[in-house]
Amino acid sequence: MADRIELTGLEFYGYHGVLAEEKREGQPFIIDITCWLDFSGAARTDDLAQTLNYAELAEVAAKVVEGPSRDLIETVASAVAEDVMRTFSFLMAVEVTVHKPKAPIPRTFKDVAVVARRSRKYMG
Repeated sequence: MADRIELTGLEFYGYHGVLAEEKREGQPFIIDITCWLDFSGAARTDDLAQTLNYAELAEVAAKVVEGPSRDLIETVASAVAEDVMRTFSFLMAVEVTVHKPKAPIPRTFKDVAVVARRSRKYMG
């Protein structure tokens, strides 16, 4: 059985998109990260070293979202998920949602989002 830690609503500014104006002007991106792990040891000992440090998790996401421009948010979500799994070897799985609320869509909409999920079982 796995426990879950969620970090939602991380706000970043990035330059991802296929249009020249997206790469030039940038836009906000909202990231949600859900991590599956066993934090029973941390709960028992009240020791941060035995669980996931949320600040470190946020920094892993920041390096990708605030980093080099990507055309697709699918690429951004996958890169965050893979970096999280590499950084925190004790995680069983991670799910990363990238929201692009200002996507260049000529219709009224609330959000566009993609979700990438990675787990130890399927990582080579």
